[in-house]
Amino acid sequence: MLLQQILNGLVVGSVYGLFALGFTLLFGVNHIMNMAHGSVFMWGAFAGLYAVVALDLPIGLALIIGMVAGGLLSVLLDIVAFRPLRRRGAPEFSAIVSSIGADLVLLALAQKVSNTAVMRFPFDAFPVVIYRVFGLRIQLLQLVIIGLVLLMVAGLVFYLYRTEFGRRIRAVAFSEQTARLLGINPGWVNMQVFFISGALAGMAGVLIGLVFNSVHFTMGEPLLLRAFVIVILGGLGSIPGALIAGLAIGLVQTMSVAYVSAGVAEAIVFLALFVVILVKPTGLFGQAGATMRVRRA
Repeated sequence: MLLQQILNGLVVGSVYGLFALGFTLLFGVNHIMNMAHGSVFMWGAFAGLYAVVALDLPIGLALIIGMVAGGLLSVLLDIVAFRPLRRRGAPEFSAIVSSIGADLVLLALAQKVSNTAVMRFPFDAFPVVIYRVFGLRIQLLQLVIIGLVLLMVAGLVFYLYRTEFGRRIRAVAFSEQTARLLGINPGWVNMQVFFISGALAGMAGVLIGLVFNSVHFTMGEPLLLRAFVIVILGGLGSIPGALIAGLAIGLVQTMSVAYVSAGVAEAIVFLALFVVILVKPTGLFGQAGATMRVRRA
């Protein structure tokens, strides 16, 4: 029973970490707390569900559509809500307010489109295959989710630290003014970052929709709150920290629900956050005075 709950926690936590990666990447490069990130996650899930239900596409293509939809929506948010503020040199608080407004608009649109209904993937959207290993009940979906998350994290790290585009992103994260002097176009870099962030959120939305077989217009709001906790616990700007903290939150929540109660789970998570902040204010993998650690792995 304990090992089964640990497996379930790792699956859920890996998706939390994937969602938080996009959130922390945006903050690290653009210094933006995107409060509409949860809505991007939700619309990615909607796009994936529509691809399966309305277009009768396989779940693999639906996952790609969810990622592309999340990425494009995130880029649109940048164009509408963030880029005009950057051009005017507005303070970071203005971007937070702008993203809250964008989030409310996206929520209202999703509420209208879905008619507040909870939608579900067809039963045969993903093959139900169960393996039994040492008493553990392991679903094929769980293995695929963990594999996809590891693949996406490895791909993101490779992109950031082993490609020319990644070096440009890290240069802009260090100093946009310096990047301009080096001939780098920050606007193009920001577009890439927003697309990657949205694609990660869209993928996480489809995966969470499959795990719980539930897609609804408010599904991104609780996850946004957890993303805050994950980013702070892991350390602002730390990609490994976001993934490890996401896994930890997933484990804590799953174990709390299984052995204590669902109501206590959130309290335990925030208690852990409070303790970590007291002991290490920069987070487990953060650095004092750091603008996100996008510069180093």
